Amino acid sequence: MCLAIPGKIVELQQNQGVKMAKVDFGGVCREACLEYLPEAGLGDYVLVHVGFAITRVDEEEAARTYQILREMDQLAELHADEPLEEPHEVP
Repeated sequence: MCLAIPGKIVELQQNQGVKMAKVDFGGVCREACLEYLPEAGLGDYVLVHVGFAITRVDEEEAARTYQILREMDQLAELHADEPLEEPHEVP
């Protein structure tokens, strides 16, 4: 099942002419493309699916959705790029 995760736009960027944003997902920041939501701006809450912001939501809806996903344990993918443990040398 694919889910859209709510997050808050904390920084706007341009990447080779493409409107991008840094989005805060409850303390984990990831980049998202804003080309489908060109009106989205700093401080807006958006739903992000596979790296694309697909709709704007209000803060209350974002918080409610995030809490439901947390309860369902569906937020593990946000931490997918983080190491599970400290890197160590292989003997």
